[in-house]
Amino acid sequence: MTAQLRLFLLPALILILAACGPSAPSETQPIAQEINPDDVVATVVSTIEGRLEQSPDGQSPNERSSDEHSSTESVDIEEILRSVVATLEPRLTQQEQRVQIATQSVKLAEEEGLQETLIDLYLKANPAVVFIITNFGSGSGFVYNDEGNIVTNNHVIEDGGSYEVVFANGERRSGDLVGRDVDSDLAVLGVEDLPAGVEPLPLAGADDILVGQFVVAIGNPFGEQGSMSLGIVSGLNRSLRSQRTTAAGGGYTLPEVIQTDAPINPGNSGGPLINLDGKVVGVNSAIASTTGANTGVGFAIPVAAVRQIIPHLIADSAYEYPYLGVSFVDQLSLADQVALDLPSTQGVYVLTTTQDGPADKAGMRGASSNSRGGDLIVRLDDVDVKDFSDLNSYLVFHTMVGQTIKVTVLRGDQEVVLDVKLGARP
Repeated sequence: MTAQLRLFLLPALILILAACGPSAPSETQPIAQEINPDDVVATVVSTIEGRLEQSPDGQSPNERSSDEHSSTESVDIEEILRSVVATLEPRLTQQEQRVQIATQSVKLAEEEGLQETLIDLYLKANPAVVFIITNFGSGSGFVYNDEGNIVTNNHVIEDGGSYEVVFANGERRSGDLVGRDVDSDLAVLGVEDLPAGVEPLPLAGADDILVGQFVVAIGNPFGEQGSMSLGIVSGLNRSLRSQRTTAAGGGYTLPEVIQTDAPINPGNSGGPLINLDGKVVGVNSAIASTTGANTGVGFAIPVAAVRQIIPHLIADSAYEYPYLGVSFVDQLSLADQVALDLPSTQGVYVLTTTQDGPADKAGMRGASSNSRGGDLIVRLDDVDVKDFSDLNSYLVFHTMVGQTIKVTVLRGDQEVVLDVKLGARP
């Protein structure tokens, strides 16, 4: 190869090496960029052909001497470059491998970050999670305050007789029933004192819960004390039916229940559902299962209920729920809208009002014998009501017995506002 050709090929090789080389990526550029060898060859060939049109001294090919032409070798530049690229292609593969390793390292670092968070969370939270043993079974609970109050499920302690509370360090205390509420499935036990170093678990804000958020359940599934499982919040605004039936044969439901895929099994009941900040977002209560074991659908009583109800259970041993005194259609379908001659499927349709109940005294109307003519509740105070879940959430978490609220209803084509003084749920 002549010196002239080497002169032309040298910058071409530099271009190829620059394209294939292992230079470190910039912080503002992608880690990897796909390189097509054929594109490199085409670009470099084009560059060389342009250079060959000019001699080193600026003469055109027609001005060169016959001696110079005779001394120039016939060279297939494209073939040479393809050979070079073939040699350099393994470096491309190595670069891809380095990119894959870098990507895996980033993922591993992220996983290790989550791992460290979970380890730290467990070390801090587990001492406050307890194992509750009764005459008829066992469950979980967690320390609520420094006075030795422990939150658990009503169904864990119901008919328990005596309560033995086992802490994570193995210390045991006798527990006394402080208060319980069937409708929310919450209860409080009290112990005389807490083991040294045990701190109450902090509560998350009622609105600090999002679908997709990581959560962990700590408890005692199948009696295996101090077990932790990881999952996410799978859904919000679920309902949990009360364990009691009313005199009229109906029942109540707790709103804003959390659905999670964090494994929850028998024995987890009453234990905390915790976010990665170490705060309680719910109290594990139930699973949807045909076998009695976890199937990826678990339910936790929301922290809003803990904040609203637990202080009353500690102070008064019971909780009084606000009460309207009506029966409803839970959800309105398009067929219901036509059959009931309603302007919308959004709202809560009143079927009946309890005689002399709060709604009845305020003048609210239930449906007639043909199911038509009932009021459609569309607003409580300044909060829109799209379905029964909205109405129930507002009553349970934002009102109290004896409070007067404004209830806006659609009555035919008229909007009517009623002042309703809430009673106590029977």
